[in-house]
Amino acid sequence: GCARDWDGLTCWPRATFGEVVKIPCPRFFEEFTSTHGFLQRNCTQEENWSEPFPPYTIACGFDEGSSKGPEDQKSYYSAFWRVYTAGYAASVTSLITALIVFAAFRKFHCTRNYIHMHLFVSFILRAVAVFTKDAVLFADETMDHCLMSTVACKAAVTFFQFSILANFFWLLIEGIYLQTLLLLTFVSNRNFVWWFIFTGWGAPTAVMFAWVLTRIHQQNTGCWDDDENGLVLWIIKGPILLTVLINFFIFINVIRILVHKLKSQEGGGKHSSHFVRLAKSTLLLIPLFGVHYIVFAFFPESTGLEARLYIELGLGSFQGFVVALLYCFSNAEVQTELKKQLCRWQYQEYLTFTHKHGALSRETSPVNYVTQLSLLDKISPKRRTSVLQDGVTTV
Repeated sequence: GCARDWDGLTCWPRATFGEVVKIPCPRFFEEFTSTHGFLQRNCTQEENWSEPFPPYTIACGFDEGSSKGPEDQKSYYSAFWRVYTAGYAASVTSLITALIVFAAFRKFHCTRNYIHMHLFVSFILRAVAVFTKDAVLFADETMDHCLMSTVACKAAVTFFQFSILANFFWLLIEGIYLQTLLLLTFVSNRNFVWWFIFTGWGAPTAVMFAWVLTRIHQQNTGCWDDDENGLVLWIIKGPILLTVLINFFIFINVIRILVHKLKSQEGGGKHSSHFVRLAKSTLLLIPLFGVHYIVFAFFPESTGLEARLYIELGLGSFQGFVVALLYCFSNAEVQTELKKQLCRWQYQEYLTFTHKHGALSRETSPVNYVTQLSLLDKISPKRRTSVLQDGVTTV
């Protein structure tokens, strides 16, 4: 029969002689057209595939002369790729800088910042995983995605899924820890850190282990980046939805606690001031909790594809940058410590400059030169004798 074939837009499965294969239009067409059409190809006796019928232009609902053809869609996704690449690059740079700041200053070594640092690492892994997946799967535009099934591409997809899971779990741990700080007056037990670390990294590892085993035994096709069946899909999607849902309820509860605290502190003050402070707190907490993921959490993947791309991929790529900005660079304690260190460096440079300048001045001073000659005369009797014989006196 006919082997699997990649025609540049979709993958056609194997077929026997004379078989007619029917598949739906590629999913990305649904974002630009409202047509949910089907394509067919016939496996001829000459072991060749026939041309798709009806053609893509008719079956999938776009005109060749319109602005919604495949080339325009490719240009659209290329532009979007640049946006999220810039976002992840900015996130990685700011997160690594924030990690260095927290690690370099002993003052910042505490339970709260340890959790922040692990969250930073999860965001960095997520960005690196996106870059790795793009490099391995989509670097060569002429690649046959039907036949691509290498260990490298499967490892890249597995690493990508693990980083996504770890990031969602650490967002959940941040939410749990923040609520704990708001509910309890004093939290000092460092054992919490080890439980958080075990949960934040151990749970995604266990889920990925189950996913990989299921993939190998039940759906070992392609690079593991294709559409999955129900069981395989929910091994990863289930824990992610659970973390998003729990974090959303924690977010609502934290807002409720903040409202109560603001009311008690202001004691019936101006309503506008109370509203402004609450609005600021809410806007700051949204990227920290990942609340924006709740918008499409329980919808199918094909629902609102363009909006999903903007919210989850476009805005999500800058989430690490926003988290580093809020947790580190906008923190008054961090800013104070950095200013102290900067003043300390400037003072040390001033002392070094003053010491060098003073030493140079003493070396070039006339008084110092005369003193050196006198010491030389005391140390060297021969020089002194020769000088006296010549009738020359030293000062």
